[in-house]
Amino acid sequence: MSQANTVARDKPAQQTLPGAAAVRRINRNRLLRPILMFGGVFVVLLATLIFWLTSGRYVGSDDSYVDAAKVSLSTDVSGLVSQVYVHENQHVAAEQPLFSLSQTGFDIAVAGARAQLAQAVLDISAAKRGYAQALAQIGEQKIEIAKDQADLTRFAAVVGNGGVTRSTFDDAQFALSADQAKLDELQQAAGIQLAKLNGDPNIPVENTPEYQNAQAALNNALTSQKDSVVRAPYSGYVTQVEQLQPGMFLAAGTAAFGLVSDTDVFVTSQPKEDQLTWVRDGQSVDISVDSYPGKTWKGVVESISPASGSEFSILPAQNSSGNWVKVVQRIPVRIKITSGPNGFLLRDGMSAEISIDTQHHRHLSDLF
Repeated sequence: MSQANTVARDKPAQQTLPGAAAVRRINRNRLLRPILMFGGVFVVLLATLIFWLTSGRYVGSDDSYVDAAKVSLSTDVSGLVSQVYVHENQHVAAEQPLFSLSQTGFDIAVAGARAQLAQAVLDISAAKRGYAQALAQIGEQKIEIAKDQADLTRFAAVVGNGGVTRSTFDDAQFALSADQAKLDELQQAAGIQLAKLNGDPNIPVENTPEYQNAQAALNNALTSQKDSVVRAPYSGYVTQVEQLQPGMFLAAGTAAFGLVSDTDVFVTSQPKEDQLTWVRDGQSVDISVDSYPGKTWKGVVESISPASGSEFSILPAQNSSGNWVKVVQRIPVRIKITSGPNGFLLRDGMSAEISIDTQHHRHLSDLF
């Protein structure tokens, strides 16, 4: 390095005075600095305010699931499984037979009940004939008693002067007493026959208790026979069919397999309680399902649960202790699906997201 360069490096740099342009630039920077500082804050506040005013209309929740009506099929009668007419995940129509129990026992029960009903008709007809016969016998017996009474009266008038013997008079008394006792027996027999007719000798057979009891037994046997063939209560898809096999004994009330409806499909959502301020029944809902990205279903709010989900848990929270911590509750909301893209099957349990249009608009007055 040369000596001249060393000397030049060691000399302190001389400070140059700023020119007019530099002074103007410095003054402009001093002016812009507070404007940018306070202006930026104002822009952020204004953007936040605009976002707040425009974001209160829609309520969204990703804690939502596709749900459907479902039932565990069973019978109210017991028996051996005879046939299973469907297979796993098969679509079935309403009233379509699903499986049946062995019919032998049910056929025998129906035949026995029909025989009992026929016997009841015969018994009632016999009671009517018996009552009519008893009335005829009572009439004849009353005539016989009247004859006995007349003989006794005639004999009583002449027994004192020897017109008839005392033995004849006594025989007439005994005959009258015997015929009166027989009349009582006939009247009691007629009363028994009349009781079988419910006090009405002209009662229709169908109105008698005996017939109605036999008819009820027949109806019960027919109902059991009908229930031995299980049909789909609504259209849908059967599931877990393989757990039911022919030859198994199925006890009454035991679940056979499941049926999931394909028509009564809805969405159950669990939004937070502070999101439901402006949610009402009938509001429109946009529904998206994770399985079908880009597809949207339309629906309406069908109902809002009167209680939070935690109230139906087996062990609800006890908040009486001193270490209680407030937790935001979730309220179940049922959403009815009204329309959607064709060819996309919604399955029970699918994850979904909803957006409820509450039609509510925030105002500046809400801040104060």
